[in-house]
Amino acid sequence: MAEILLKDLYKTYGETPAVRGIDLTIAENEFVVLVGPSGCGKTTTLRMIAGLEHITAGDIFIGDRLINDVPPRDRNIAMVFQNYALYPHMTVYENMSFGLRLRKVQKGEIDIRVKEAAEILNIEELLERRPKQLSGGQRQRVAMGRAIVRNPQAFLFDEPLSNLDAKLRVQMRTEIKRIHQRVKTTVVYVTHDQVEAMSLADRIVVMNNGIIEQVGPPQEMYDNPKTRFVAGFIGSPAMNFVPCKLTTNGDGLSIKLTDGVDLKVPGEREKRYRPHVDRDLILGIRPEHLTECRQHTNEQQQDFGCDVSVLEPMGIDTMVFMEIANVEVCARAAPDAVKNPGETMTFTIDMQKMHLIDPSTDTVL
Repeated sequence: MAEILLKDLYKTYGETPAVRGIDLTIAENEFVVLVGPSGCGKTTTLRMIAGLEHITAGDIFIGDRLINDVPPRDRNIAMVFQNYALYPHMTVYENMSFGLRLRKVQKGEIDIRVKEAAEILNIEELLERRPKQLSGGQRQRVAMGRAIVRNPQAFLFDEPLSNLDAKLRVQMRTEIKRIHQRVKTTVVYVTHDQVEAMSLADRIVVMNNGIIEQVGPPQEMYDNPKTRFVAGFIGSPAMNFVPCKLTTNGDGLSIKLTDGVDLKVPGEREKRYRPHVDRDLILGIRPEHLTECRQHTNEQQQDFGCDVSVLEPMGIDTMVFMEIANVEVCARAAPDAVKNPGETMTFTIDMQKMHLIDPSTDTVL
């Protein structure tokens, strides 16, 4: 197991930049997830670590070893792809042991490693089957087993669950987390699914347009996003963004929405926000912090009324859509508390959970 270090890493295709000078340290045994929209550079970064893409500039270290020019087979890493890439004519046992046999590992050692991996993955009874006899989830376990038997310094996962149905993806997320707890190793995992990132990662790396927007533990990314992009990407449903103006209100500050709603700024934030008084800003609030009217537990929970436009029942919650300042806003409410479309409903907003964003820089103030 080893630390992975990326230093000022660049990748361009002709004149098109794919990765633009990223720096990242992945600790030994850490589970790091690279997440972002299509084209953000996350898979390109992973492929450079694997040696499948040439580095335009910068350095990659695994442990204390510079691997820029080391062939993929000599990097002592194992990669699990979106495509399982199993040999259809081989049994599960033969697929899992194939790489070891190429490396001339002793037969007894191969048998021990394959059976240990099969036990970890709960596929002992599948060892004599062929891939066509397996479900998608079972094939993914075999692909992971093929990686585990190599005892690599690091595992690289490239959107391994994207071919599975929704229910199986949830099951496999749990399995991958359980496996990492048992097989302690460094993991770099790429996905476009922020729920996957939140549930799996020790740390999340949010990428956008070839750069790293923010790095941190999942809860920190959720609670304290540094940019509008991160705020909108992490969390489901996505954060609401509403145009507003920061104004004075006696000795305090208020956030004035263009439809006339005034929301008092929490006292502990006044010093931070005061330099931005009278500026046009953006209020960010997550749907779970904008709810049906509730009994207040502190003065920062404030009420306002708005007409309901659309309801989306989700079972345990109902998503309530409304229009504020000509922007569609989503609230998360109890099903028995919602009003019908066209009716006015009173909402409670938790101002301790809100964010103010500078639209000129897209940074969170």
